[in-house]
Amino acid sequence: MPNDTVERVAVLGAGSMGHGIAELAALGGYDVTIRDIDEEIVAEGFENIEWSLEKLEEKGRIDEASDVVLSRISTTTDLAEAVDDADLVIEAVPERMDAKRDTFASVDEHAPEGAILASNTSSLSISEIAAATDRPDRVVGLHFFNPPVKMDLVEVTYGDETSDEAAETAFEWVESIDKTPIYVRKDVHGFVVNTVLVPYMEEAAWMLSNSETTIREADATMVYERGFPMGPFELNDFGGIDIGYHFRAESDQPVPPIVEEKVDAGDLGRKSGAGFYDYEGGETSETSQADGEAVDGAGVDYEPTDAGGYDALRTEAVMINKAAWLVGNDVATPEEIDIGCRLGGNFPEGMCRRADRVGLDVVLEKLEELSAEYDAERYDPADYLVDLVEEGRTGEDAGRGFFDYRVDPPYFYVDWELDGDGVLEITLDRQERLNSMSEDMFAEIDRLLSDVDVDEVSCVVFTGAGDRAFSSGADITGFTAGDPTDIMDPDDVFQTVYEFDRPTVAKIDGFCLGAGIELALACDIRVASADSTIGTPETTLGVIPAGGATQRLVRLVGEARTKEMVFRGMQFDAERAEEWGIVNHAVPEGELDEVVDDIVDDLVSGPPIALKAAKEVINDGQEASLESALAMEKHAFALLSTTDDMLEGVTAFRQNREPRFEGE
Repeated sequence: MPNDTVERVAVLGAGSMGHGIAELAALGGYDVTIRDIDEEIVAEGFENIEWSLEKLEEKGRIDEASDVVLSRISTTTDLAEAVDDADLVIEAVPERMDAKRDTFASVDEHAPEGAILASNTSSLSISEIAAATDRPDRVVGLHFFNPPVKMDLVEVTYGDETSDEAAETAFEWVESIDKTPIYVRKDVHGFVVNTVLVPYMEEAAWMLSNSETTIREADATMVYERGFPMGPFELNDFGGIDIGYHFRAESDQPVPPIVEEKVDAGDLGRKSGAGFYDYEGGETSETSQADGEAVDGAGVDYEPTDAGGYDALRTEAVMINKAAWLVGNDVATPEEIDIGCRLGGNFPEGMCRRADRVGLDVVLEKLEELSAEYDAERYDPADYLVDLVEEGRTGEDAGRGFFDYRVDPPYFYVDWELDGDGVLEITLDRQERLNSMSEDMFAEIDRLLSDVDVDEVSCVVFTGAGDRAFSSGADITGFTAGDPTDIMDPDDVFQTVYEFDRPTVAKIDGFCLGAGIELALACDIRVASADSTIGTPETTLGVIPAGGATQRLVRLVGEARTKEMVFRGMQFDAERAEEWGIVNHAVPEGELDEVVDDIVDDLVSGPPIALKAAKEVINDGQEASLESALAMEKHAFALLSTTDDMLEGVTAFRQNREPRFEGE
C-alpha cells in the first residue's frame, strides 16, 4: 500500500537500476517520473519496464494489468520537471561522486522543500553527497540490489546529518513497495552487505596471491562444504573483478596482487570473456595459465571433488569480524546484518548466526593466529568480538553469542503468529532461496509445534514467504557440509506436523517441491493456487524423498502414480495435483486466501476434542486392519458422547443456532 507521506516519486537515471526502481514504485501504486539526460536512454528504460511488466503479468505475478501499472509512469529529460512535485527523489546515476553531487545540487534547487532526497549508491558516502545540498537532514541512502524487481533487500543508510524522520519515512516507503529494508545507522564505506561480502572474495584472492589455494579448490569448498551460492572467484567474475578493485581503492585499502594483475590485464570476468575463469576460449592471462585454472573457455567448471584443503574458517573469520565491527560501532544489529547477508548476498545463513554456530572463541583464535602470521590490519579482532568472548558469549553452545538462545531462542527462518481465534500461522521464510528448508528451519518448525500451548491453538496454517514458493525443497547445499548422521531427519519434523493435536493446513502458492510437498503431505488439508508447481524432483539429484513422500503419497494416490512421480522426478501444476488427489483444492490465484479462510473458519468454530479424535482415528486407522480401525472409531465416539461439546452441539442443533464449542 502506498505510503501516506509519499505520493509522487522521481527516479533520476533510466539505466538498469533506475528503470527497475521506477517499475517497483509504479507496482507499489505510486505515480513515477523517470528522467535521464538523453531521450533515447529514457525511451529504452521505459521499454524495459514495459517488457518486464508484461512478463510479470504473463506469470501471474502482479495483481493489476501491466498497462495500468505502466500508466503511472511518465518520462522526461528535464530534471526540474521531474522533481518539481516529487515527495521522494531517488538518484540512480553512474557511481561517481562528482556526478552524484552535481545531481543532488540540482535536485536541491528544484525539489519541494519537504521532499526526501535518496541516493542508490552502493558504497559512496551519503554524507558527502548530502553536503552538496542545503538540506542534508533530508538526504538518505536507498541502496537497491540488482535487479531491483527481483532482489528483496534495500539498505536505508544514514548520512551524518540525516534525520530520524527522513530515514523512517524512507524505510516505511520501502516496506510499502513490498521490499525488505534494513537500517545502516552510520555512513560507513560499503554499508552493511558489502562490508561483509567483499572479504568473502578478497580473502580468497589474498590466499591465491600467496599460493595458498587454487581457484577451483576455494570455490568448490565454499559452495559444496559451506553452502554459499557461488565460490569467491566465481562471484568475482560474475560481478566484475574491477568492481571489488575499485571498492578497495576508494577506501585506501590494500588490494590483493592477483586482483591488480587481472585488472591490469583487462581480465575482468564474464563481461570481458576471461577473469579467474576463461569464458571464450581465447588467450588467458599469464597468471591464469600459471594456475592452470582458466582453460579453453570452459567457464566455471569446479566440481565437488575439488573441495577440501581450502581454509574456509579463515575467510569466514574475516567476514564475522566485519559483522562484529558493524555491531560494535552501532552501524547495524545482528538481525539486520543477517537479513542483509541472506537477502542481499544470498548467503545460506547470516554471518552472525554462522558465527554463533562456529563459536566466537574459535573465530577469535583464528584471527589472532592470522594476525600473528601476516601482520595485516584486516585480521585485527574487532573490540566487540573480543568483548563477547571475554563475557563468555561464545555462541549457541554457550547459550549466548550475537544472539541469545537461553530462554526464547530466536526463529531465523520461521515467522509465526497466533491470533485471537487460535489460528497459528507459520510462514517459511527463506524467500531468498525460494523457502528451501535448511536444518535450522526443520528444527524451528519442530520446536515451535512442540513448545506451543496446544490448548490455545485451534488450527495451524503453513504458508511460504514471498510470492514464488511454498517451499522449493530441502536446501541441498546446506546439507553437503555435514555428516549425514548429524543432520536432523526431515521425517521427524514432518511426523511432528502429522501428529499435531490440531488440524493443519498447507496454503500453497508457487513451488511446492521435495521437502515442500513432504511438509504439505504431513498436513491434514492442502490448498494450492492453480498454477503452483507440485512435484518430487529428488531422483534428478541422485537421491530419493526422505521426508515421508514415498509412503504418504502412496496412501493418497496409490502405488502406480507414486512410483511414476518419484521415478521420473515429476513436476506438474496444482490442477493435476487435485485430479490425482494430492491437494484438496486447486483454486485461481485470486481466490486462494478466500478458500483457505473459509476452511480455517470451519476449523476454528469446530469442536476441538472431536477434531483431535477424528484426526487420531483417521491417521492411526491407516496402519491397522479395518476391524481394528472401526473399533478405534467406535471407542472415540463413545468418549466424545460424554463431553460438554457434544451436549452443546445437540442443543445448538435443536435451537437452530451455531454451536459454541469450548473444548470440554
